[in-house]
Amino acid sequence: MSHDLPVAPDALTFASLGLPEVLLKAVEGAGYTQPTSVQAAAIPAAMAGGDLMVSAATGSGKTAAFLLPALQRLVSSEKRAVPGGGPRILVLTPTRELSLQVTKACELYGRTLKWLRTASVVGGVPYGAQLRAIRGALDVLIATPGRLLDLTKSGRLDLARVEVLVLDEADRMLDMGFIDDIRSIVAATPASRQTLLFSATLDGDVAKLAGQLMNAPQRIELASHRDRHEGITQRLHWADNRAHKERLLDHLLRDTTIDQAIVFTSTQRDAERIAALIEASGHAVAALHGGMPQSQRNRTLTGLRHRRLRVLVATDVASRGIDVPTISHVINYGMPMNSEDYVHRIGRTGRAGRTGLAVTLAEHADLHKIRGIERFTTQRIPVATIEGLEPRMPEPATHNRSGTGAGRRGSGGGRSFSGRPHSGRDRDSRSERTTGAPQRARRP
Repeated sequence: MSHDLPVAPDALTFASLGLPEVLLKAVEGAGYTQPTSVQAAAIPAAMAGGDLMVSAATGSGKTAAFLLPALQRLVSSEKRAVPGGGPRILVLTPTRELSLQVTKACELYGRTLKWLRTASVVGGVPYGAQLRAIRGALDVLIATPGRLLDLTKSGRLDLARVEVLVLDEADRMLDMGFIDDIRSIVAATPASRQTLLFSATLDGDVAKLAGQLMNAPQRIELASHRDRHEGITQRLHWADNRAHKERLLDHLLRDTTIDQAIVFTSTQRDAERIAALIEASGHAVAALHGGMPQSQRNRTLTGLRHRRLRVLVATDVASRGIDVPTISHVINYGMPMNSEDYVHRIGRTGRAGRTGLAVTLAEHADLHKIRGIERFTTQRIPVATIEGLEPRMPEPATHNRSGTGAGRRGSGGGRSFSGRPHSGRDRDSRSERTTGAPQRARRP
């Protein structure tokens, strides 16, 4: 975990937030000295006991903002717990990766609590070990909605002891279609519970969900999808077709300033295909998507965190929970399904106070998605070109070129994935463009 997150402007200390000494020792041992803005705002509010809705930027320290007050509740009422089985603190996350990340954070912050029992239940993992982990009374359970609902419906898990329910990345869970699962899970918890909701936005469907599940929640909005992402430089390159886009990607990955990069694709098949192309070009790369066994996904993320990989090729489903401060570049090879996913994608870089570069490779058929992203973020994505790789078709009228020669750092020479010289005017591009209208990329 990174220890250089942006701190609260008034330089509060964790001790001043009212945390017990046993948790302060764990926080100090983890290397943290001052709370971030979201921690300074959310921890005292959560410790007051009321329901809470929080909007904060990725990489802002929100995991500690809900785990520390939850652990404080356990410390202060350890001997007054309701008897029986099941968890006292329940954290719902949208993906396996994020669930495992929160579990590790809980173990870190709770390492001074020798009695603490923490477990994680996620899909894609055999039931046996998870059933053993949740047997009896639990203090904290971190789970994805689908697997948790399976366990509750089968009678293998009782949620009657839940005192605090945390909905982490609530907007993403709604986007993934978990609304009915969430309602069923909440119905199995006591009405007296405290509910903490964390989301990139507190509007729209998230606000409706909060109205149904929460009791007069306090709102804390420290960030939203309209934030300027000051630490992230955004760039848009127009591509004529798939072959042109692959040459652009190859050129971008030759940039010697890249520390580590994530390339996002729209499909699992593209993730595998692009990873193979990148590997053939000599990069240390791996694919990550929801179709992989959990053990393989864990090994891939470990390789990324230990810097054995320079490039990760991932789908949106697999991207949540990737919190690696050394990700310097994000490249959108495939367009995201919605504008919110674009915000989360580019948030994988520029984390923990660092700067990052987010590049989108779009074909003209993607123009409506680009417009939607710009409306959602209230920002224009600057258009750039690479000398020798300029698009043959004119740029859409809604964009003006903001610069040329962008992305020329690094080697830039040689041959692309296909083995052809770098050029935006090659025979392959002309053969796929039969009319002046924008062409859709051929599907693999």
